[in-house]
Amino acid sequence: MFLSLPTLTVLIPLVSLAGLLYSASVEENFPQGCTSTASLCFYSLLLPITIPVYVFFHLWTWMGIKLFRHN
Repeated sequence: MFLSLPTLTVLIPLVSLAGLLYSASVEENFPQGCTSTASLCFYSLLLPITIPVYVFFHLWTWMGIKLFRHN
C-alpha cells in the first residue's frame, strides 16, 4: 500500500514535528545537547531541515529536465 503524495506532504512534517517535540521534552539540555550524532535530538533537528532541501532540489531537477526536453 502506497501513500499518496498529498498524504506524505502532510504526514512527514507532522512526524518530524512530533519527534522534535518529543526530544525537546525528553532531553534535559535540548538545544546544546543536540550536537552528538548518537542522540535522537540531533536527528529530530536534522529531519525538518533535510526534507525541504530534498524537495527543493528534486523539483529543481524535474524543472531542468522539463526545460531541456521542450527546448
